[in-house]
Amino acid sequence: MAAPVIMVHGAFCGDWTFKAFEAPFIAAGHAVHRPALRGHGPGEAPSAVVGVSMLDYAADIAELCRNQAEPPVLVGHSMGGLVSLLAARRAPVAGLVLLAPSPPWGVAGWSLEEGVTAFGLHLMGPFWSQAVTPDRNLMLRYSLDRLAPGARRPILERLCPESGRALWETLNWWLDPMMTTSLGGQATAPALVMVGEKDVVHPPATARLTASRIGAELEVQPQMSHWLPGEPGWEAVAGRALTWIQARAAS
Repeated sequence: MAAPVIMVHGAFCGDWTFKAFEAPFIAAGHAVHRPALRGHGPGEAPSAVVGVSMLDYAADIAELCRNQAEPPVLVGHSMGGLVSLLAARRAPVAGLVLLAPSPPWGVAGWSLEEGVTAFGLHLMGPFWSQAVTPDRNLMLRYSLDRLAPGARRPILERLCPESGRALWETLNWWLDPMMTTSLGGQATAPALVMVGEKDVVHPPATARLTASRIGAELEVQPQMSHWLPGEPGWEAVAGRALTWIQARAAS
């Protein structure tokens, strides 16, 4: 029987991130779960994410993993990739497919955009104690840049506030004395990191460092940007992820 698959969305997003992406996995016989991270469900108040830590997100996903009949495969996008890595240290998983994952503690970003984003948060004051409003202009410029204009609007309308604490733990890890996103070693299961060639949110250089840190395979997707679960070419990304999962199951 095909292993269950849990798809973990990124910052400011929701379970809708993987609505199309899940179809090939279901067709291949996988039971797919698309949980909304804590405070990211439809209609939840912005205050629902205030004070929420990356460890809270990871604990919720780990609990979902433990509730499966067998260890699942985690598919995480962006910040959801880092959540998946943290969850995998708390519950058994069969594998990890990380799409443009946010890097763990100790892995520095390589792009100007990564540095600007991390610094820009501090202009908001004590953002770590707030619900941070999504910057739709940044999403358009760096994440949704390869989508047709008509496909961008539904995504922008669904964006929700994100936990400032989780963003601080992820983007400003060098200021975190608790080392919240530290993995303490390599991934606890076989892992594949996939990144778009033109991604500037978490570019190939950063993804390469992350893959090295966790002992993962790395594949760079030609011409693709950051929105790997939904931009043009996502079908090839899903197909490659499926092939990789099936190969791990057969080995």
